[in-house]
Amino acid sequence: MKKHIKTLAYLILTFLITSCSATNRLTMGVTEPALVYLPSDVKRVGIINRSEPSKGNKVLDDIDKILSAEGLHLDEKGAEAAISSLSSQLAAIRNFEEIKIIKDVEEIKKGLAVLPATLSWNVVEKICEENEVDVLFSLAFFDTDTKADYKITTMKLPNSMGIDVDVPAQEVALATSISNGWRVYDPQLKEVVDERIYTKQMLFKGSGINPLKAVEAVAGRNETVQEYSKNVGIAYANRLTPKRIRVARDYFVRGTDNFKIAQRRAQAGDWDGAAELWQQELAHPDAKIAGRAHYNMAISHEINGDIDKAIEFASLAYTDYRNNIALDYVNVLKFRVRQIRILDQQLAR
Repeated sequence: MKKHIKTLAYLILTFLITSCSATNRLTMGVTEPALVYLPSDVKRVGIINRSEPSKGNKVLDDIDKILSAEGLHLDEKGAEAAISSLSSQLAAIRNFEEIKIIKDVEEIKKGLAVLPATLSWNVVEKICEENEVDVLFSLAFFDTDTKADYKITTMKLPNSMGIDVDVPAQEVALATSISNGWRVYDPQLKEVVDERIYTKQMLFKGSGINPLKAVEAVAGRNETVQEYSKNVGIAYANRLTPKRIRVARDYFVRGTDNFKIAQRRAQAGDWDGAAELWQQELAHPDAKIAGRAHYNMAISHEINGDIDKAIEFASLAYTDYRNNIALDYVNVLKFRVRQIRILDQQLAR
């Protein structure tokens, strides 16, 4: 009974706090510029796999596989899946003339589970010239590390009469960590235009009458690792595209009857109608209410895409009417202006 009373009290308190709040929240869609920018004259792309073990690191790689109980070439298959999906996604998002997966370049291999030093520009230029590509995508490393944890348990198996009985068994938990790093080289600018590391922890469990059978019971581990690797390749390619996201904004709904009516108009999607009422309060004798009206007018202008006007109203809300949250909003809007300029430059090129 006490639990129900506490729950009811919490719900009532939440309702009272929400209903008495001076602000309401809206979300709107905005477009962010691409995280990675490639000029429009980049027509041919090369992809290399540095995660392949070099001759000097082969022994270390083999030891690592033994210690990590790999045995099923998770690194190799995962790297192949990541590069293949990167290539496919690059083709889907942009009309490149060629996307070439470049293999068997011995001087690029390194084979350690860390982000290696960048390739020398002599090597980058040589690879690009020999393969006639404009930029170079590099899977700098790809590593899976698996730790096995065993414990005694029981499992049901049919006896000679076909009846399930409990028998001693081993349960294994395979904790697999996946890490991979990527770079993009532009030989014309002699610049690494992007660098990114992805990490993922996965846990797989299985049971068997002995440890080997328990490991065999962990079905689908390879497929899960490869599926994740494909998604990583897609995610990295998508860094070249502008991204549509939703952002949250708070606007004032308390102060005068106009604010209450404007809230209902805004909730109905009539933001222009709400702005008409906020505008009537810009010259209100109470500075607090006038400041809220200026702030809300900034919100209205941002919704309509006029960021400069939004900055003007938000600045007045802070400087002339001491609306403190307006200062944070001004900084948010100025950041949006910078993002829009970058996006316009990317689209213009």
